[in-house]
Amino acid sequence: MKISLLQQDIVWANPAANQKKAEEVLRGLDKSDVYVLPEMFSTGFATQPEKIAEDDCCSLEWMGKMAKELDAAICGSVATQLSDENKNKTYHNRFYFVKPNGEVSFYDKRHLFTYGGEHHRYTRGEEKVVVEFRGVRFLLQVCYDLRFPVFSRNNGETPYDVALYVASWPTSRIEAWNTLLHARAIENQCYVAAVNRVGDDPVCQYSGGTMLIDPYGKTVVESERGKECAVSAELDLEGLVAFRHKFPVLGDAD
Repeated sequence: MKISLLQQDIVWANPAANQKKAEEVLRGLDKSDVYVLPEMFSTGFATQPEKIAEDDCCSLEWMGKMAKELDAAICGSVATQLSDENKNKTYHNRFYFVKPNGEVSFYDKRHLFTYGGEHHRYTRGEEKVVVEFRGVRFLLQVCYDLRFPVFSRNNGETPYDVALYVASWPTSRIEAWNTLLHARAIENQCYVAAVNRVGDDPVCQYSGGTMLIDPYGKTVVESERGKECAVSAELDLEGLVAFRHKFPVLGDAD
């Protein structure tokens, strides 16, 4: 299986512009099975979503269109607004995994970023989500989730092969990003595919650090820092299975 990771600069609060930018990149890449976009790729990371979250989710519709066209899964998180029958609104940092047949899976970010006030506006997710696609199991995670290893533990109840992390992780804390990603790959004997944005928003500056890490903790491929780009790599699933069989760490976990 081949995976492509898109490191983008995000136009603030402009889904149409961000969809257009991503579409140009997607169509210019060699064929992959899975394409991954950053956290809140359509708007930028917003802790006050009232004027920025998508209620009709045009980005989800766009993801479905691109998944069908490319015969691949399209992944990324979107600031999403939902309304109930009484027109009460809730907001979710929702990670969509959209398959080419139109099937949509999603994960709502569990660990909301209290330091930035995300918890004041967004509803926390409760469920750990693993999606299977073309024989590979993907764990969906969003940014701040990376700091909480218990929730992402690879165990018999929710086993997975690849952990997907989409993020708006600022440059000021990039060393933590690098260290924690490698730790998650090693402790869970899995691939980690991590996508971080570049550029600036009204609050932070971002330098990327998008990468694929193998189950040994080795970086397979990494993007250029501070630059819009995409990187791609093949996942060696046979090698992953062989490694787990030879060195069965997961069976000894708490």
